[in-house]
Amino acid sequence: MLNPQADECVITQKSLPVTRNQLDRSFCTAPMMDWSDRHCRHFWRQLTKHSVLYTEMVTTGALLYSGDHDRFLAFDGIEHPIALQLGGSDPVALASCVQLAEKYGYDEVNLNVGCPSDRVQNNKIGACLMAEPELVRDCVASMLAATSRIPITVKHRIGIDDEDSYESLANFVGTVAEAGCDTFIVHARKAILQGLSPKENREIPPLEYDKVYRLKQDFPHLEIILNGGLKDWPNIESQLNKVDGVMIGREAYQNPWILSDVDHRCYGQASSPSLSRKAVFTRWRPYLEEKLEQGTPLQHLLRHVLGTFHGQPGGRLFRRTISELAYKKGAGIEVLDKALAAVRD
Repeated sequence: MLNPQADECVITQKSLPVTRNQLDRSFCTAPMMDWSDRHCRHFWRQLTKHSVLYTEMVTTGALLYSGDHDRFLAFDGIEHPIALQLGGSDPVALASCVQLAEKYGYDEVNLNVGCPSDRVQNNKIGACLMAEPELVRDCVASMLAATSRIPITVKHRIGIDDEDSYESLANFVGTVAEAGCDTFIVHARKAILQGLSPKENREIPPLEYDKVYRLKQDFPHLEIILNGGLKDWPNIESQLNKVDGVMIGREAYQNPWILSDVDHRCYGQASSPSLSRKAVFTRWRPYLEEKLEQGTPLQHLLRHVLGTFHGQPGGRLFRRTISELAYKKGAGIEVLDKALAAVRD
């Protein structure tokens, strides 16, 4: 498995973090383990300036006991607005991690109550916490008390196993909101904690958008963000008429060019007719060269861009060139040049 945290990275304040509760979450990219690392987010930021970017989940134990905060928390200032997702269930540990997030300049801290994997369940992290709304409330209250600036949000499922009624979902949201949490990111599938893999839990349980819409109707004072199954702009824009924002995961990774329309469609920015896929790589090239100079393997950088030319002439050759050459010892920027030469813009 690739280790996206293998290189050292420092914060460069190219933009300033926002203050509490000022984030516009009309469009967010999802926290994805082994995918949404700092290099991926830096590339995405070439495509959209305004989306809220979420880190991979970081557990409280890894953060507090590794002794290497930079490995998990350092990022480039261009990534603002950026949210740190935490995994944990101990209020004291979570509060300590929020204080670290504030020190590093994060714009939001999000509590993971949605991951269904056995590994995190055994550590009382993720979707299993939906069965304990009072504990989640206490965690959020402790996290909010640890910072005066950073908003604390919760990402969760619509239910777990047989506890999948709307009443259970509304009770969870209402209980956690008592702590002062006003933003809930809802993956519109329930999680089946025994018998399905994390991948199957993203595909097999049916999407139930109606439950998320009803949450917004019943809790109009809360910010409700919809996650799950969003793959094209007609669908995305239709959801924005019913909830406060959307979060996109796999589609943003597998077809990153979808992000090039975010600022225009979701944030009212003028579209850029001069923006092209190849122009994005020209803009991103100094970052690649800097990281290569620092010793970051090329494959750790370019694995995030394989789908950029999805559906375009030469797109398959672009992907194959990088897949076959980027992992080789000493591979450099010439691999990207060769891949780009295979495609027409």
